[in-house]
Amino acid sequence: MAAKYDLTQRIAPQLDRHLVFPLLEFLQDRGLYPEGDILKAKIELLNHTNMVDYAMDIHKSLYHSEDVPHDMVERRAEVVARLKALEESAAPIITFLQNPNAVQELRADKQHNLQMLSDRYEIGPEQIEALYQYAKFQFECGNYSGAADYLYQYRALCTNSDRSLSALWGKLAAEILMQNWDIALEELNRLKEIIDSKSFSSALNQVQSRIWLMHWSLFIFFNHDNGKTQIIDLFNQDKYLNAIQTNAPHLLRYLATAFIVNKRRRPHFKDFIKVIQQEQYSYEDPITQFLACVFVNYDFDGAQKKMRECEEMLFWWVFLGSVLAEKLNLNYDEAERWIVNLIRTSKLEAKIDSEKGTVVMEPNYPNVYEELIDHTKTLSGRTYKLVSQLLENGQAQPAR
Repeated sequence: MAAKYDLTQRIAPQLDRHLVFPLLEFLQDRGLYPEGDILKAKIELLNHTNMVDYAMDIHKSLYHSEDVPHDMVERRAEVVARLKALEESAAPIITFLQNPNAVQELRADKQHNLQMLSDRYEIGPEQIEALYQYAKFQFECGNYSGAADYLYQYRALCTNSDRSLSALWGKLAAEILMQNWDIALEELNRLKEIIDSKSFSSALNQVQSRIWLMHWSLFIFFNHDNGKTQIIDLFNQDKYLNAIQTNAPHLLRYLATAFIVNKRRRPHFKDFIKVIQQEQYSYEDPITQFLACVFVNYDFDGAQKKMRECEEMLFWWVFLGSVLAEKLNLNYDEAERWIVNLIRTSKLEAKIDSEKGTVVMEPNYPNVYEELIDHTKTLSGRTYKLVSQLLENGQAQPAR
């Protein structure tokens, strides 16, 4: 049952591979899968990074031997040599950045800075590019602190918007991995502004960027003090909700959780229930089923059962354990009162009969125009997805 609702395989492809490590650590700690399978998955991930020493340690643990494959030893030598070469290439710009008096000469005008660096320090585009490559290599080596610093400084000098955007993604990943949640939230918001305003080569690429952003944001929103409010503010925006419905319906689990534990965003709850109802055939889990029981089917006995299922699953669900535990660790009477309070604060058409101990849901006849709008909201996103799939299938067909 626990593995059935594990979303790791859906979430991982939308993350930088370094961000997958915390998920594997969580699964290893919970014992959801065999230890050997997790260790093999870690080694597979590490093979695409420069964290060779870490891969060697895991290999020793997996096979209970101090011997490591020869290709790992060779790979380590390559990484050390490449790191040294990049360090030499970036040395002029790093030396400049480590000089406080020199850094004070920088201005907000990037063109002025480039000219000044060229005239006074003989630092040109090649050295600035070397800083980016050095920062990226440091990130791949697992030196997230150094990478974050260098990527920040690189963006202050970079005039290439695409490369600057790539550096911002790297900076965000580094801050998440260091658990600097306040700084990570700032970088997340900065990245969102760029994604929403940037001219992409296709609408599909913009949708994909939003999907990446939402997946990365889970680390921040479920660790930041104000995260459960901000995840609603982001995911519930039309463009982002459209992306969820067309490409990542599993994210509804996290948006549903945020709505359940957050009273301040309950005015938007009614519209979200419509989304749960629309998407129940493409995605559902005990959390979304619980909401459907209460607000769509008015099945309060079913809601109690789903609460128990949620409680059983919390131990296995990444990001959500501590968030929902307090709400679900209730006895029957407490759970009943909590469901009633959830209805009362959700601005739904319901009357609570305290004497009979029942909840009477008022009939809510849909407006035909509202229904039309609701059903067409995601039409463009679904069309883009369909066209993309057709193009991919067409490209995959062998020439005749």
